[in-house]
This record gives sequence, structure tokens and C-alpha cells, in this order.
Amino acid sequence: MKVMLFKLAHGRSGDKGDTVNIGVIARRAEFYEILKNELTPEIVKAHFGSMVKGKVERYELPNIGALNFLLHEALGGGGTKSLRLDAQGKTYASALLRLQLTLDETRYPQLQLLQAK
Repeated sequence: MKVMLFKLAHGRSGDKGDTVNIGVIARRAEFYEILKNELTPEIVKAHFGSMVKGKVERYELPNIGALNFLLHEALGGGGTKSLRLDAQGKTYASALLRLQLTLDETRYPQLQLLQAK
């Protein structure tokens, strides 16, 4: 089953220097397990491709059902150094939420909640 990340989570992002910070928060407590298992630093880095030159770190926040990603070397040097049109990380959460995940419905019965509306 293909699922856009925005159906499972919402997000916020910002920046500090040349690092983007993206918080991905499960829309329902039942979706946190999916995010934790499927949304890896490798997948996030691949999604952004050449925009992220450095490593991607992930921190788990199970008490609030969220993941926090740090994307290093992702802003062309940062707001005061970059030649990019938008050298800040404010839009990165929206870009990440467009990621399409391929999920096994038998592994995640909670995906039925997406169709319960």
C-alpha cells in the first residue's frame, strides 16, 4: 500500500546555520510505530537527494509520538552564506510530508484507520 506521509503525520521545520530541523508528529498515536519503523534517516536523505550534503540524524520522542530529524549541510552554508533563493529550512517539513511510503498492510493493521473516514 502506498501512503503519502502527510496522511500519517504533520510536521514543522526550521533551521540553525546550515542544519535543517524537521519534526514529524504522528496524527494518531497508532501511527507512531509506522513512522518509527519506516521513516529512517536514509529514506529522508534519499528523499532530499543532493540538497542534503551531510548526514541525517534521527531522534525519537515516543512520549509525544514524534521523530526529529537533523539534516546537516542542507542549506548551502546557511541564510547568510547561501546563494539559494530560499536558504532557510521553513519549507522542508512540507517537502518531507510529500514522501510516499510503501507499507505492508498486513504488518500495520492500523492503516485501516486511514480508510475509516
